[in-house]
Amino acid sequence: MSPHIRQPAVAGSFYPSDPSVLTSMLEELFTTASAAGRSEADSTNTKTLKAIIAPHAGYIYSGPIAANAYQCLHKAHDQYDRVLLLGPSHRVAVSGLALSSAQTYLTPLGAIALDLEAIASLQKFNFIEVNDEAHREEHSLEVHLPFLQSTLDHFTLIPIVVGDISPEKLAPILDLFMDDKRTLIVISTDLSHFHDYATAQHRDQTTSDAILDYRYKDIGYGDACGRNPVNAALYWARQHNFSIKLLDLRNSGDTAGDRSRVVGYAAYHIYNS
Repeated sequence: MSPHIRQPAVAGSFYPSDPSVLTSMLEELFTTASAAGRSEADSTNTKTLKAIIAPHAGYIYSGPIAANAYQCLHKAHDQYDRVLLLGPSHRVAVSGLALSSAQTYLTPLGAIALDLEAIASLQKFNFIEVNDEAHREEHSLEVHLPFLQSTLDHFTLIPIVVGDISPEKLAPILDLFMDDKRTLIVISTDLSHFHDYATAQHRDQTTSDAILDYRYKDIGYGDACGRNPVNAALYWARQHNFSIKLLDLRNSGDTAGDRSRVVGYAAYHIYNS
């Protein structure tokens, strides 16, 4: 295997490894997205869409919610040619932000070229370093890629694994790409983990209210595993008077899981209007 290619780590577990099966699953997820979520997503003005917040669990669990986040990109398939993707580290301790030395991310749907020039420019920050171990098995970035591949015509990727970092420190990285209308920012997170259904509903609603109110200081690790990139996005959005729209808020008990021990998921759009 080439060291310049980041191989898929969770194909066959989080989502199908067979390209035709994966394509069919994505088509079904988009087709069967909830009517309420579809209505909200379709009403989004993609010309002002700056960022997406979407979940990263196995597709049978969080796929319907993620589909509500991404389906608007079908009508904006040629609007973006670069994606800045930020997700939390689940397996490797990371201080600051971790970049990949790969040139390509591979999924069952094909190869995605990394924006090597942009990645090189980020290495001037003392809280950003190349850490391939943080990327190798990390699912929080990978599960978003087939959604992007199935909606956008062509794009390059800047994948960033987010570790321990404050919103105030991370937000300027988002600023670097803010004025580029061809760059879409994607923030990866799930919500609460392993509560009973009623407890999760209440807790995730409280978290969602905080997100919609830009109250990033009220969101802890127990509320969202991707709290660091989410909180940075909220801090950033508040600084620039960006709007936040909730598209979908459910949990694994609503999709495919046991209601005694669920994981929460939500989808949002951040836009400049």
